[in-house]
Amino acid sequence: MREGAFDLSDEKKIDLIEENFHQILHTLGMDLTDDSLKGTPRRVAKMYVKEIFAGLSPKRVPKVSVFENKYNYAEMLIEKNIKVYSTCEHHLLPIVGKAHVAYVSNNTVIGLSKINRIVDYYAKRPQVQERMTRQIVEELKRHLETEDVACIVDAKHLCVNSRGVSDIDSSTVTSDFGGVFKKKEVQRELFDYINFPTKFC
Repeated sequence: MREGAFDLSDEKKIDLIEENFHQILHTLGMDLTDDSLKGTPRRVAKMYVKEIFAGLSPKRVPKVSVFENKYNYAEMLIEKNIKVYSTCEHHLLPIVGKAHVAYVSNNTVIGLSKINRIVDYYAKRPQVQERMTRQIVEELKRHLETEDVACIVDAKHLCVNSRGVSDIDSSTVTSDFGGVFKKKEVQRELFDYINFPTKFC
């Protein structure tokens, strides 16, 4: 993030984005007096700040609860098929897919919904999928105080699916493996749990 990125209030950001998006649509030749378009610059501005780019604000970092692993659960814990709605920072087009997150407890466990919230927080910003995958893992390592964390993201990029090469069938898979998950046999076990192809292992 640039210096001073958080100096403006959300409302001021919305006002400025509305003004600039109005100019973009005007330049494209759109009639902004039309009933269906006259509110579009404001709607887009609010959507950017309050919704799809909300993860840019450190004020929206999820509050994460961790607990003692009082049951001494020592196997991997997996939260799979977590929805991912993000935005490619190159073309500002959607990235849509799923994340699969796993960890092995080091005497600490995390509230399950908090994993989903962490994924959502890092997805809600202009992103590169490789970076997002690593950010999710690093955030969980910090809270769980263990290196034994893994994340796999499988997502469609509309900048590939709907423009340029226009390949509607392709998706992008990224992964980040920490600690015990660097072992190929542990990766295979994880892939089996999430029904992920393992022929490349």
